[in-house]
Amino acid sequence: MAEDLTIVSGSKQEKYISITAQIKALIDGEPDLTANLANIAAALKEQFGWFWVGFYMVKPNKTKGVDELVLGPFQGPVACTRIAKGRGVCGTSWAKEETIIVPDVEKFPGHIACSSASKSEIVVPLFNNGKVVGVLDVDSDMLDQFDDTDKVYLEAIVALIKH
Repeated sequence: MAEDLTIVSGSKQEKYISITAQIKALIDGEPDLTANLANIAAALKEQFGWFWVGFYMVKPNKTKGVDELVLGPFQGPVACTRIAKGRGVCGTSWAKEETIIVPDVEKFPGHIACSSASKSEIVVPLFNNGKVVGVLDVDSDMLDQFDDTDKVYLEAIVALIKH
């Protein structure tokens, strides 16, 4: 198990190649999902310096009788605690079962403004047995921060997570 990160400079792809290998070593052999999600969020935030990195997990809301995304391990300022399916970028990613890249959150219909400092966002669904069980949510305080490179590597990182 790796316990120290090596933060690299270089192209976005070089950074992802380095951090993906480190994340794999960090979570390899650790069965606790919460611990792994926490370390993944921390590693990504350390490497890229994004405004907010974290996970929302699908959980039942017994009072409402529906499933919701509930805040999980994250790095950054306090965040929204619960998100309905189909609501905001995270809820839409869950409903559509696909990664969503938002260059300008102000232009996303129904965007949930947990922080006015967030300018762009990428949300990657986390699957278990073909079903979305959570999402990785990454926010930047800069416009148009995320692209297909982020999509490819963040999807690969999320695929490393064992449930």
